[in-house]
Amino acid sequence: MTVRAVLFDVDFTLCRPGPELSADRYARIAARHGITLDTSRYDDARDAAVLNLKRHPELLHDESIWHRFTEDIFIGMGGPEAIASECATEIEEGWGVSENFELFEDVLPVLEELRRAELRIALVSNGIRDLTEFVAHHRLDVDAIVDSRSHGRVKPHPTIFQAALASLAVAPGDAVMVGDSLEEDIDGARALGMRAILIDREDRHPDFDERLMDLYGLPAALGLARPA
Repeated sequence: MTVRAVLFDVDFTLCRPGPELSADRYARIAARHGITLDTSRYDDARDAAVLNLKRHPELLHDESIWHRFTEDIFIGMGGPEAIASECATEIEEGWGVSENFELFEDVLPVLEELRRAELRIALVSNGIRDLTEFVAHHRLDVDAIVDSRSHGRVKPHPTIFQAALASLAVAPGDAVMVGDSLEEDIDGARALGMRAILIDREDRHPDFDERLMDLYGLPAALGLARPA
């Protein structure tokens, strides 16, 4: 195939939550309410919340789903259900702050390499924050941004990918989706006839047919010539 464009997922593909979005944030907010949380339970609480995460049946963007996700983590760390919603609202405010996210070190050099190859670049993300502000803050050179909050549907709904492709003026067969979720990114893109590459930074899917451990290998996977 001739690659003309690359679509990227954002969270855990290009960036990760920084210290301000860690277990300590939950603990600090709970402490203001006189509650002590067990930060050692954060990872298990988050994993359990992920398992309980339910998408809208029609894949509509629904911020109440993420609110409940945050509540579940709070409760899983030992927080009382009576104030879980109030604390979750405070916790979520941090997710809207771009500087609370850290780019992975491979992001900027790889995006620059794609630009040198004259590829078009889009971000396609499910989430509740303003990606336009995020792109500006982190100085990401992209051509299009499609987020579920403004689009109205979440991945893997086909229209969110189609909106990005339309913004780039490329056909599905000329684009590659790059993301960390098998269901949202990979399956969603492949259903439209796009090639899709899994970014498996934590080595969770060793048997998947087309995956990378980081973005450094992406230019080669796309068949781009390495710079001299």
